[in-house]
Amino acid sequence: MPQQAEKLVLSAASQSWVPHVRIFGPGRSPTRSRKWVPHVPILGPGMAAQLLIFSLLLTGIFHAQSAAPPQQPQTSSQQQEPSAQQPQSPSNLPSAPAPSTPSSSQEPSLSDLGFSQQQTQGNPKLQAELNKHTEMLKIHQRLGLITLAPMAAALITGPMAKAKGRNGQTISEPTNANLDFHAALGSATAVLYFTTAYFAIAAPKIPNNPKHGAIRFHEALAFVHGPGMILTPVLGAMAFQQEQNGEKVHGIASLHGPIAIGTVCAYGAAIIAVSWPIHLWGKK
Repeated sequence: MPQQAEKLVLSAASQSWVPHVRIFGPGRSPTRSRKWVPHVPILGPGMAAQLLIFSLLLTGIFHAQSAAPPQQPQTSSQQQEPSAQQPQSPSNLPSAPAPSTPSSSQEPSLSDLGFSQQQTQGNPKLQAELNKHTEMLKIHQRLGLITLAPMAAALITGPMAKAKGRNGQTISEPTNANLDFHAALGSATAVLYFTTAYFAIAAPKIPNNPKHGAIRFHEALAFVHGPGMILTPVLGAMAFQQEQNGEKVHGIASLHGPIAIGTVCAYGAAIIAVSWPIHLWGKK
């Protein structure tokens, strides 16, 4: 379009009616006629400048029209969008929530939860008894395991200290070494056993601490191996005296062996009840 406008201006400026001389040949005189022919006249400086400015204006107008996109008619909703998108004034904005301030109230105390001051304060006397109770029971456990060693050894050496033979046959008496060794093991077992029992009995009792589960079973077995540990040394001493007199063990002294076996079994079960990894009697 700009090129067509420029050509139109140049053609309008260059075409004019000019005289045209036509010669028809030799012997003929030239004739004059007026005909529309293209002709570029010699323009003056002022007119040439005006034509140049006019052509540049037309060229700029055509360029602007070709570069601008076609405008579409706006609907009423589109005309209202700019007003809706305008930011609201500070007076129309909703009030923001006030920044949270740390609560001045303190955390709930134990008294707020229903505990009295006497309940929350420590009891030095009770704490001392609890510490003593724990230490004595630890010693009781250690001595109980140590006592098991001479007790088992005395049970194994028991037949070596027994006279062999039936009535009417030659009786082979045990050697003094076997008798002394068995008696020494029995005495050591008795001393360790009653020392172990002392630390369990003399430990301070904790109020409001009922026994349950394996502890109750452990204490119940004490009524079995406790009397057994009293009778076994006594019957052993009676049997030893009869052996020294050259007599065969008889009477109640003959129960020394069976009572010793029952005592060792009850004592081992009491240890397993509180020491076995799986506590069958533990409180769930």
